[in-house]
Amino acid sequence: MLKSPLSPSSNELVISILDLVLSDGKPLDRAYSQHFSGLKLEPTEQGRITFVVGDILRRLNLYCFLSDVKPEEMARLGTRLLNVWHLFNELPLPKMQYSLQIDPKVLATRIEEAKAQPVLWDGCPDWLNEMGQKQMGDAWAAERAALNKPAKRFLRTNILKCTREELANALRKEGVQTVNVDGVDTALEVTSDSALFRTEAFKKGWFEQQDAGSQLVALALDAKPGMRVVDACAGAGGKTLSISAQMQGKGRLLAMDVEQWKLDNLKQRARRGGAHNVETRIIASSKTIKRLKLTADRVLLDVPCSGLGVLKRNPDAKWRDTPERLPVLVELQKHILQSYSRMVKVGGMLVYATCSIMPEENRDQVDAFLAENKHFKFIEDETISPAETGFDGFYLAKLERIAE
Repeated sequence: MLKSPLSPSSNELVISILDLVLSDGKPLDRAYSQHFSGLKLEPTEQGRITFVVGDILRRLNLYCFLSDVKPEEMARLGTRLLNVWHLFNELPLPKMQYSLQIDPKVLATRIEEAKAQPVLWDGCPDWLNEMGQKQMGDAWAAERAALNKPAKRFLRTNILKCTREELANALRKEGVQTVNVDGVDTALEVTSDSALFRTEAFKKGWFEQQDAGSQLVALALDAKPGMRVVDACAGAGGKTLSISAQMQGKGRLLAMDVEQWKLDNLKQRARRGGAHNVETRIIASSKTIKRLKLTADRVLLDVPCSGLGVLKRNPDAKWRDTPERLPVLVELQKHILQSYSRMVKVGGMLVYATCSIMPEENRDQVDAFLAENKHFKFIEDETISPAETGFDGFYLAKLERIAE
């Protein structure tokens, strides 16, 4: 939480970033990149800006209600919304060149009205609340509330280079305070406001920033040294690097994706982390998958999904076209699961994973796959609950191939 208001220039940046996301439909990470590139911001000030933007987006409908500002009016009326955000969080009003005020009595009345509407108070759009209630029933209210909280900062210890205790000690000497995360042996939670990526520990490849729930997904693969492992939807490779560490850098780890730039980023991260058994391969066509039929001891399918488990970290998904995209994503998940599962050899294991907590993308997909593929056997599954853990939300299911 901020202890003091932002500077006038930082407030203007907040409004510009919000407008780019809400009016132009720009993904939040790209909006940050567009506005921060070329600016000489101190890491702490950049962190303060992203905190305010993220907090507003996590409960956008609430702040819009309190300020009487529509999302598409951000460029024109954003200063009023930002003033309301400061007052709501009991901070002094920021100094801005053009400042639109709100009557404190009106604000107090609106806050009481909002408190009587739990869905609004939790910053949840109606479409998401309807989906959550339909798919998760009584469990949804707690998850809805958990998803409007700021995301914690977690690190994954790179056990190729150090132990968790060695990492914590090294970071402490550089002013970064951490605590161990129960149940995730590789994870540390950062409890201080620190510039992580300027530390020597980061430069030496001793850690990656990765949510503890994401670490659990990678650990579920139970990859051993000497195995042949495929991370088939690797992206920029957070889970790939975790798997390499499990394998002690021994064996073959193939990281695949349909986008080359992500694999290029992964190569850089792998070099810094000493993950020398990582090989990248672009998925150019279905032939790429066919050539690997029945070859892998382990396959991780971290499939494209709605991201409804990671809204703390990516809150703009609430206010974009997620409901319209979801049916397309569900069909894509089915295709990937059916096609990419061919790479698992008999006796090998497939882990299907998403960063969603909705059964439609998770257990429903697994059950449908198993009904059509009797050569796979269900082992176990787990939904990593934001409400229960404080982590981001994920799902994973372990399946064993028992025949060709």
